[in-house]
Amino acid sequence: MSAALASLAQAQNSLLDRIFAARTDTASRGLAAYRANAHASAERALLAAYPVLAQLVGEESFAYLARDFWHQQPPQRGDLAQWGATLPQFVAASTQLADTPYLADVAAIEWALHTCASAADAEPDLASFAALTQHDPEALMLRLAPGTQVLRSAYPAAAITLAHLGQGTLDEAAALLRAGVAQHALVWRQGYAPRLRVLAESELACIDALCAGHSLAHALDAASADFDFSSWLAAQVQSGLLLGVTVRPA
Repeated sequence: MSAALASLAQAQNSLLDRIFAARTDTASRGLAAYRANAHASAERALLAAYPVLAQLVGEESFAYLARDFWHQQPPQRGDLAQWGATLPQFVAASTQLADTPYLADVAAIEWALHTCASAADAEPDLASFAALTQHDPEALMLRLAPGTQVLRSAYPAAAITLAHLGQGTLDEAAALLRAGVAQHALVWRQGYAPRLRVLAESELACIDALCAGHSLAHALDAASADFDFSSWLAAQVQSGLLLGVTVRPA
């Protein structure tokens, strides 16, 4: 090969190297941009559902958590508002968060509140409560508000969540946490607004039975001996937890 041809081949090879390098760089930039977009979307989606968790772990840690969750359990549908249901289990399994085990229960409460907001609408039927005086409790079922859930916790997760939502003090929640207090949370929707409160032990078994679709008689049998059904009923109709009474078919 002449010197001229060798020089031309060298120039061509050099040009090809630069072209391929440019393509690789472009691909890398595109991939980096895609990842940055995905990470930002993950953070926004999870922040909308888990604002209290984000406050508890801090902005930077929450961003890392969202990215890690995105890579390990990416969305399976286009609506990111429906993504994130398994984050509580993901948090519970995290070795980095093992020293704050209550975080997973807080996250579970937040997801219940998040899904409660989009539960199917249901109108109250106050007239139907007259059936309480007309039928045996075995034939009756109490209709609960959309999105009603009971969430159990070995920690004061409900108080922690409420405090960060401005419905309690952080000092009170911290005191309960130090004392090792366990709490169970009730989530329901009042009108269109998701609600959260701490469940009293006396009402826990009754609401559990109602959530499972049992009759009023079964729920009352399950309730504790000190459960005052009449007072409880009036308060729950007022709060929007109970929407009406259904008479079961004979």
